[in-house]
Amino acid sequence: MSTTLRHYAGSSGNTSIHRIHLLILILAGIASWCNASQLSWAQGQAVSPQTPPDLRLSMRDAMEAAVGDNPTVRLFQERITQAAEQAFTQRGTLLPNVSARVSGARRRFFLGAFGGSAKVSDPRDFYESRVALTQNIFSLSLIQKWRAARTNVEVATLDSEITKMDTMAVVGLAYLEALRAKKAVAARWADAKLNKALLRLSMERKAAGMATSLDVTRARVQFENEKQRLLVARNDENRARLNLSRAIGLPFDVKLVLTDKLTLTDVATQTIHDALHVASENRVELKAQKKRKRLAELTLSSVTMERLPSLTGSGDVGIIGNQPANALTNNNLQILASIPIFDGGQWEGRVSESRSLVRQEDLKTRDIEYQVALEVRDALLTLGSTRQQVGVAQKGLRLALQELHLARQRFAVGVATNIEVTDAQTSVAQARDNLIEALFRFNASRVDLARAQGRLEDL
Repeated sequence: MSTTLRHYAGSSGNTSIHRIHLLILILAGIASWCNASQLSWAQGQAVSPQTPPDLRLSMRDAMEAAVGDNPTVRLFQERITQAAEQAFTQRGTLLPNVSARVSGARRRFFLGAFGGSAKVSDPRDFYESRVALTQNIFSLSLIQKWRAARTNVEVATLDSEITKMDTMAVVGLAYLEALRAKKAVAARWADAKLNKALLRLSMERKAAGMATSLDVTRARVQFENEKQRLLVARNDENRARLNLSRAIGLPFDVKLVLTDKLTLTDVATQTIHDALHVASENRVELKAQKKRKRLAELTLSSVTMERLPSLTGSGDVGIIGNQPANALTNNNLQILASIPIFDGGQWEGRVSESRSLVRQEDLKTRDIEYQVALEVRDALLTLGSTRQQVGVAQKGLRLALQELHLARQRFAVGVATNIEVTDAQTSVAQARDNLIEALFRFNASRVDLARAQGRLEDL
């Protein structure tokens, strides 16, 4: 009996141990599967991060995008809406004004004479409902104020166009800055490749016993210097792209791919007379200033006409009685003629102030005309000069490359040291910088001329 119990107890103990082992294995498998899933997810996140989208932009696309996304442009568009609502409000003074009222009251009236046996009446109820209408029949001052408000809408619209033009010009120059930085990176990369080839040539000549350690060290120093300049150029390019994104109003995570090139393009030749004529026809600042002058003249006219008589008509109709059922209909009609005579000199002061504003706007118009003429002439001079600078820079780069080729040949045959090659490489780097700067100034002058003539859309 005891043997049987011991055998059973042993069998039960083994079964429990096996179950515990099985449960542990299952739990361990679940844990390892969870860890593997988390690891694979983390690896997937690390291996395939969300890359920023690429946006291909030409200079024209960038300028158009800035018009819609720039906060300053949107602010001036809101000012157009504000001016339009002000004009709508001013027009309301010329339209009928209708109002209605309903009232109910209980009153006691005073009876008798003061100092005598005075008394009051019993309470009496009064009910009234009335509709009133007021209309300005004739007022030249209000008409001129309404016309001035409409002109103010046109001024706000032109101010918005000026802001658009300024934003487009800023974005165009920022785009050219990014192109210049991109071309500078390419130039520094080419310089680094040249210095690396010189370093290799110096090492080969030293191995052949035709150069010294000084030649190798000098070439290595020059190569490290060019690597430093390459790093600086790349940083400048990244900053230029950030500035371009800021000018357009794009998120900084968007990767910009600039499709235009910094090259010499054909520009139609213009005389100063033709260029000034185009600017006078298209420059938005001139149109806006003429509207401002017109606005000041209308304001002066509205103030001056305040002294003229004006007619206002009013009337009301309603029912009145002590009980709603007993109410009677009555009405009133009135025409009021108003003739200002004397207001303490306030009118004369407003007229003098308005006349001063007209004179100020006239002076501003002349100043803007001079400024536009200056900008057009300056842009034409710069455009012609930079076109010549590009030609000189291209010729200088060709000569610098030829000098470098001859210096390397002299160094290869042992006629000269690598100092000549280093000087030639410095000349090549300077010539490349001169060409990049000349191309940038040429294209920037194109933008300046288009802005001065008010035709940025033609770029």
